[in-house]
Amino acid sequence: MLDDKNVLNQRDSEHTLEATAHQFEQAQMPVEVLSPDHDGREITKVVVAGMGGSALAALLAKTWLDSELAVPLEIVRSYTLPSYVDYNTLVIASSCSGNTEETLACFEEARKRFAQVAVIAGGGELIKLAEADTIARVVLPKLSVQPRMLTIAQLRALTAVLAHFGIVNYDRFGEIAEAASWLAQEAQGWESTVTTDKNYAKQIALFTVGKTPVFYGGPLMKSAAYKWKISWNENAKNVAFWNEYPEFNHNEFVGWSSHPVEKPFAVFDIISEREHPQVLKRMEVSDRLLSGKRPKAQPIRVKGDTLLKQLLWANILADFASIYTGILNNVDPGPVELANKLKKELSQA
Repeated sequence: MLDDKNVLNQRDSEHTLEATAHQFEQAQMPVEVLSPDHDGREITKVVVAGMGGSALAALLAKTWLDSELAVPLEIVRSYTLPSYVDYNTLVIASSCSGNTEETLACFEEARKRFAQVAVIAGGGELIKLAEADTIARVVLPKLSVQPRMLTIAQLRALTAVLAHFGIVNYDRFGEIAEAASWLAQEAQGWESTVTTDKNYAKQIALFTVGKTPVFYGGPLMKSAAYKWKISWNENAKNVAFWNEYPEFNHNEFVGWSSHPVEKPFAVFDIISEREHPQVLKRMEVSDRLLSGKRPKAQPIRVKGDTLLKQLLWANILADFASIYTGILNNVDPGPVELANKLKKELSQA
């Protein structure tokens, strides 16, 4: 089925497979910080307010830039900011649409607390407010893709904003662009024209269909595991879960040992050889001790000679594999009608 062009075209109305094949282009997206002037205040804390893919970009950045960040960076996925947000806090409000109500609430709260504020959005109310008060902002490109497929563009925009305010070096912004050609080459092997016997993304989809996937990663790959979970939710319209090592061994590990007796799951360990050796050992020992109690974990060994490349490689593969799973599930991978219905009902007075 996954090698049948007619089936793929029929079920993928928004051409998400084609869009995913071009995600690498986002790594070279031009970024301009508009209204760039700021008062030079000392920034002692950074908060990124965003939901969904916007939060994911921040999670990727936090993992990737951890060794360089001299100030704490927190991601807020709610309506309210932490109590410590003050004049010396940089609050970055990030939303693809610019109309995410949780992010707008955080933006307004940040303004009331006289924090340093920046905006990343594709338009909407956030951009209007930022323009009105000449707030530093990046306008995301107008691409005909779902917001969840703009993660690389959002990461590039976020890195530009962090560099603009002196949180990271501008070299990091350039590092994303340098990964583009390599990502393009890797993604070619997962495109729809590559047959299943040679296509890793299609093979993962066939292994997973009909099951509930569970994704695990260590400290370096936990954001990737989260990405795989949300890709299955939105692209495959399939419930999925994720967790991270070593925390897994302190609770969920024991949970696998008993109920439910029937376990229709597909378990994946997303593995980077850059992880702490004890994390890798925990994955191997845990799978061995759980033999017969849960399905054997399937390793997804990320590629790339830098942590950034590994995270972006995993990001693109997640979308390909989950879109193919959606096609096998006989659903359209693109639209998220239930989420749109929720937003509509929440907006009604």
